[in-house]
Amino acid sequence: MSGTWASDRLRRVREVWRVYDATVWDRWLAVVSTGLAFVPALSIMSVQFGDLSGRPADAFQIVLVLAQTVPLAVRTRWPAACLAINGTAFIIYETLGYPMHFGTVTVYIALYSVGAHQERFRRVTAVVASAAYVVLCAAVILRGSPALQSDFVVFYLLFAACWLVGAFVRGQRLQEAERRRLATEAAAAAERARIARELHDVVTHHVTAIVVQADATQFVATSPERVVTALATIGGAGRRALAELRYLLDVLEATGESATPVVGSVRDLVERTRSGGQPAELVEDGDQPPLPVGVGLAVYRVVQEGLTNAVKYAEGRPTTVRIGYRDDRVEVEVTNAAAAVPVGARGGLSGGRGLAGLRDRVAALGGELSAGEQPDGGFRVSASIPVGGTA
Repeated sequence: MSGTWASDRLRRVREVWRVYDATVWDRWLAVVSTGLAFVPALSIMSVQFGDLSGRPADAFQIVLVLAQTVPLAVRTRWPAACLAINGTAFIIYETLGYPMHFGTVTVYIALYSVGAHQERFRRVTAVVASAAYVVLCAAVILRGSPALQSDFVVFYLLFAACWLVGAFVRGQRLQEAERRRLATEAAAAAERARIARELHDVVTHHVTAIVVQADATQFVATSPERVVTALATIGGAGRRALAELRYLLDVLEATGESATPVVGSVRDLVERTRSGGQPAELVEDGDQPPLPVGVGLAVYRVVQEGLTNAVKYAEGRPTTVRIGYRDDRVEVEVTNAAAAVPVGARGGLSGGRGLAGLRDRVAALGGELSAGEQPDGGFRVSASIPVGGTA
């Protein structure tokens, strides 16, 4: 119960933190630091460098304290300027030997801020800061500081650690930004590939049907009934192509939807192919379970690709579509009889763009796809897709 409460509180703190810009929190940090700097009880938490003392508090001390706390308001926007003002005031404060003061701890924050937020001239800034530290050491020594040389080394390592912690945080932030950028690019590339596959499937299938019917119409010009049937088939294929293309264009207009056009059933697809003149038969084995959208679309595209290839390269040859519904997989197979011209010689079908995209689609669902010529000269496209596959 306590873990849940702590997690909820942390989530709320993060939400509140993200509401405001970093510069707003920097201003509050400057205000709080300034207020705490004038709390006498917190003076024991100050940074005492060189162990110099003896100068009483005066108005100039207040100016130096404000010069160390107020610049924190711009620590993320102008980190180098913040460190320059804060560091100069710190050097003067310690060299003059003013009493311990809580405001001196802000030098740690300024060093961290440069390491975490400085974008340009980082090495130059580090060199200048180191040179300023040498000046501080020399100044307190000339003022008669009783500190040992080892004390100066320890302080330098402490200051450098603050810088390095900030640099580490900056590196993590840059890596996270790079990971987000790469993830965004990968997602965009994947979506472009999906849209390209859909465009290929839509254009190739429907345009192939239109071309085949248009070519066949010239041989039946003397039969008005067959001409009307062919023209109706051409018109139907064109309208379906336009509907699917219109959907994909809507996706490209940043509607926020996935590039998954609404398609018909496999049975309708086979029937349309048969009505276009290609002898096609559908054989289903088993009861069809409810399929995820991605799996159902993959099955449809496998059948569509197989029928498209049959129409293109084995026109008029018997084509069989077999779909088997197993316990956890869907088996799809499209085969056609031997064509007059070997399939492999007709434009390199086995290595075409359609089959390559289809392999990617099926593989993304955890399935396998194979395609190739059969011993009898026919061609087969088969796929095995897990029912639980997700795109």
